[in-house]
Amino acid sequence: MQIIASSILLSAAIAILLALFTSRTITRPVQELTQMAQRVIKESNFGLQTPVTTTDEIGILGTAFNQVLQRVKSLLEEQKAAAIRQQQSQEAQLVQSEKMSSLGRMVAGVAHEINNPVNFIYGNLEPAIQHVDDLLELLRIYHLEVSNPPLAVQEYASEIDVEFVEEDLPKVLQSMKFGADRVRQIVLSLKNFSRLDEAEAHAVNLHECIDSTLLILNNRLKKGITVERTYGDIPNIEGFAGSLYQVFMNIINNALDALEAKQNPQDSLKIAIATKRQDNNWVVIRIADNGSGIAPEDQAKIFETFFTTKPRGVGTGMGLSISHQIVVEKHGGQLSCKSEVGSGTEFIISLPIRLQPVETSSALADCELSNEKISVG
Repeated sequence: MQIIASSILLSAAIAILLALFTSRTITRPVQELTQMAQRVIKESNFGLQTPVTTTDEIGILGTAFNQVLQRVKSLLEEQKAAAIRQQQSQEAQLVQSEKMSSLGRMVAGVAHEINNPVNFIYGNLEPAIQHVDDLLELLRIYHLEVSNPPLAVQEYASEIDVEFVEEDLPKVLQSMKFGADRVRQIVLSLKNFSRLDEAEAHAVNLHECIDSTLLILNNRLKKGITVERTYGDIPNIEGFAGSLYQVFMNIINNALDALEAKQNPQDSLKIAIATKRQDNNWVVIRIADNGSGIAPEDQAKIFETFFTTKPRGVGTGMGLSISHQIVVEKHGGQLSCKSEVGSGTEFIISLPIRLQPVETSSALADCELSNEKISVG
């Protein structure tokens, strides 16, 4: 009985010891894992890792826990980076908007100051032309009535070559009238371009916007660059004229830069602009050039903020980020690009005739747009 009792007590002691060891072996990693989870929550430090010393289920649990921490850390870093990019983009857009607003105010002031004297000159040219015509008519009648004028009159008439003056003076006045009218058109274009901060949408004539933009850029177009305009029958759209001027200015400026950068051009340098109505709700504007083109690796980045393909110190950037924002976010349209290195680039601007939410703007079919391409010779 004593031997049996001793065996039972010894077995119970051994069982208790084994239970305690097993319990300690199981609960200790769990406790460490729990403490690590509490520490991560308290410190918000997802770079911590719990030690893994076994390969059993507890070890697998610890490994999975560490992987979750790593994944959460990566996601937080990505989220932080995205927030920084978003903040930089917003700051850049704010700076760009402020720059364009300041530019608009300056251009409006300059246009206003030029407009008054130009109108004064233009308004007085017509009566001046009439007065000159009257004087020339008087001179003609004088020649008819006085066949032998005094010698002093004959000498002075010969000195100034009166016949040439009679022929050339009307041409000079007509040239002055044409120049004054040209200045008035440029001033009107500048005044329209300066309306960058307009608050309400209104009817916009896209053809007038394009023509005014080309008029402002006329100095650059004189460098052997041909502009071909193929205008379709499109209605006025509901939008913001000043902002659309900015879009056309940026895209055409980039086309001019690409044409000027093209080395040894075999064909004449051309920009082709075409407009057409796309069903009952959309108008499409295509602006193509036969310049140097955009490299494939850059085409996916041209609408990113701060991205440019221009060399350092050349121009002020491409302006396509703000153009994309104006077309897509402000007007609910679409802006896309096709380009081939050495052959040229084409930008396709799709605008709704009536302003609509951005979410519905994707209803325009891309396939019909992508199958067309205007020729630039």
